[in-house]
Amino acid sequence: MYRSHNCGELNASHINTEVTLAGWVQKSRDKGFMNWVDLRDRYGITQLIFDESRSEKSVFEKAKTLGREFVIQVKGTVIEREAKNKNIPTGEIEILVTELTVLNQAITPPFTIEDETDGGEDIRMKYRYLDIRRNPVKNSLLFRHKVAMEVRKYLSDLDFCEVETPYLIKSTPEGARDFVVPSRMNEGQFYALPQSPQTFKQLLMVGGMDKYFQIVKCFRDEDLRADRQPEFTQIDCEMAFVEQEDILNIFEGLTRHLLLEIKGIEVDKFPRITYDYAMKTYGNDKPDIRFDMKFGELNEVAQHKEFPVFNAAELVVGIAAPGCASYTRKEIDALIDWVKRPQVGASGMVYVKCEANGTYKSSVDKFYDQEDLANWAKATDAKEGDMIFVLSGPANKTRAALSALRMELATRLGLRNPAVFAPLWVVDFPLLEFDEESGRYHAMHHPFTSPKPEDMALLETDPGKVRANAYDMVLNGNEIGGGSIRIHDKATQALMFKYLGFTEEEAKAQFGFLMDAFQYGAPPHGGLAFGLDRLVAILGGQETIRDFIAFPKNNSGRDVMIDAPSMIDEKQLNELHIQLK
Repeated sequence: MYRSHNCGELNASHINTEVTLAGWVQKSRDKGFMNWVDLRDRYGITQLIFDESRSEKSVFEKAKTLGREFVIQVKGTVIEREAKNKNIPTGEIEILVTELTVLNQAITPPFTIEDETDGGEDIRMKYRYLDIRRNPVKNSLLFRHKVAMEVRKYLSDLDFCEVETPYLIKSTPEGARDFVVPSRMNEGQFYALPQSPQTFKQLLMVGGMDKYFQIVKCFRDEDLRADRQPEFTQIDCEMAFVEQEDILNIFEGLTRHLLLEIKGIEVDKFPRITYDYAMKTYGNDKPDIRFDMKFGELNEVAQHKEFPVFNAAELVVGIAAPGCASYTRKEIDALIDWVKRPQVGASGMVYVKCEANGTYKSSVDKFYDQEDLANWAKATDAKEGDMIFVLSGPANKTRAALSALRMELATRLGLRNPAVFAPLWVVDFPLLEFDEESGRYHAMHHPFTSPKPEDMALLETDPGKVRANAYDMVLNGNEIGGGSIRIHDKATQALMFKYLGFTEEEAKAQFGFLMDAFQYGAPPHGGLAFGLDRLVAILGGQETIRDFIAFPKNNSGRDVMIDAPSMIDEKQLNELHIQLK
């Protein structure tokens, strides 16, 4: 037996107990006649003591040869520690070592394996197996495990059945790019890795499984950023004989369960807002409602004066930033430069200081009097001491820019507290969105989403106004889950494919298996998928997902630890019937 206890469990109640421990050398302190070693494993740190007067000479001398990250086993007696360390659970005791075995030596690691390391992100990703030894990464992975276990417990208690679906599937034209896998046995043909198990979980409902879930890997060949990876994990769920309300209640319950069990936080019933309201009020469909700063539309009170910029704009809209009337001109100019960046795309910005004496000072005083500016303050709900920031231009572009400014201001003002959780539902999404480049409509969610029954007639006359039976769950400004009630009859699904620009032949070639299944008694069904990586990161108080994934890719989609993707040899290419140019 390599160990009788782990390095995090011993305390004063174990004094005089003979124990065996194993782990890695965190650090050692040689005082000549006395040598202390901190021994680390996944569970914690225990201090070892090697004493010239109490330890055997061979053990004492061997202890002096130990280096950082050596893997060792020790046997000894738990004794009371003279200089106690209240910062760790084992801080009252130490082990007087009687036997020492070096299980494996280690070369000096490329960075310090401590909570506050000297290793940059690139080097830590290259040596990820060492990074996992550090508490911040190790604890993030343990945290992820805890969340996943609570998900499984909650859904299993509600009679959901976990079913595995295939990873080698058929490529479909909707959504992001597929990762494709050549078939050796079927020359010139390819599998695709699933972007989601969408059609399979619908087929499980046709098969009568009733309630399905799966914590499943999915794959998208798309550009990356902090909260995206080419392979990611979903909590994928589907239910039969349900309406939208049933699904919202079940998965609101799951989220409340996670917040209570993982964070100890009770949350009231989630607010629900429509997509149109979210876009008009926050400028995006995943608003952060931990703070206010709602949009105030100013067309009626800012146009038809003598300011040509506003008069020519499709939309004039502003927000009130709390307590920012004290901003200096330098700070304001920096914000103006910030919104002019290509990533935001505003051409300029107007500001109004709401002074403590009830007056207003603006960058457009030449065109607007105090009464005008008071109306702006009313429209944006600005109070004394606030600053109103106003953008104008094409409606969609201006809302997006102001949304970015809203989030930036909230960050600067400390309003995005990661310890506060503000979930909500966004409902009534458009079913279709028009793509100027392709000149046709695309499904906003996916082609299996059901339209609102009352909007069906609009498919013929005004497809852009058809609302979907779709919903997203948003937490702290991040979409953490989304889903819809599905189409469950062949005629409606065929009509949907038609409006998405599929010919009958194309629809049959791509989705004939699903259309066929609908002919055998498909029940009404719907579902939802959570992004597990993002959900865990937000619950863990982080914006990025990498530290909650054991072996993440970098922003180029590379695993720098194993050097993937990589070339394969000519023999393999020949077997796959692939010729490189």
